[in-house]
Parts: sequence; C-alpha cells; structure tokens
Amino acid sequence: MLNITLPDGSIRQAPAALSIAEFATSIGPGLAKAALAGKVDGQLVDLSYVIARDVKLEIVTDKHADALDVIRHSTAHLLAQAVQRLYPETQVTIGPVIVIDPTIDSLLGTTIG
Repeated sequence: MLNITLPDGSIRQAPAALSIAEFATSIGPGLAKAALAGKVDGQLVDLSYVIARDVKLEIVTDKHADALDVIRHSTAHLLAQAVQRLYPETQVTIGPVIVIDPTIDSLLGTTIG
C-alpha cells in the first residue's frame, strides 16, 4: 500500500503504483482535467510520472505557483520542434526558458517571422 501525502496533510492510499494522472482521476474528473503536472517531494514531474513509493504530492493546476514555469517549459519544447521542422540545421540545446527576442534569429543567422 502506497501512502500519498497531499498539501493539506491528508494521506491517501493506493494499492499499487499509479501515474499522477491516474491519481488525479481517482480524486475527481475536474482535477484530472485541470492537472498540468505534479510535484513529488518538491520535484516537478509530468503527469505520466509513476508513483511507486510513499511520497508527498502536489497536483499542479493553473492556480499553482509553478504553473507558469510548467507552461513555459512545455511551450519551449513545442517551439523547438517547430523551429527544427522549418530549419532542420538548427541544434536544440538544453537550458532554461529564456526571452526569445533576437536570440533565435542570431542563432539561425536569419530572421523568423
């Protein structure tokens, strides 16, 4: 039996490993639909993360303090994929989400837009 501690201190039990998406669904369809990510023991993870041990869990929705960071991170991945499709010679790097401004233009040597 897994013990999942929620931000209000309540503990929910799960009989077996399950994803954060499945856990959110077990609480209610509204939460499952609103869920953007999870925060397991203070670490942001996506909804497919499998809870396989006792954890402290927060479900990140648009009202959560980390929601904007999650949305920016996801959007950066979408932008990188779009730029690579348009400009196959582009090399995607690992790093924080930054303001786009002229950064991509200077890296490509051409203007996007």
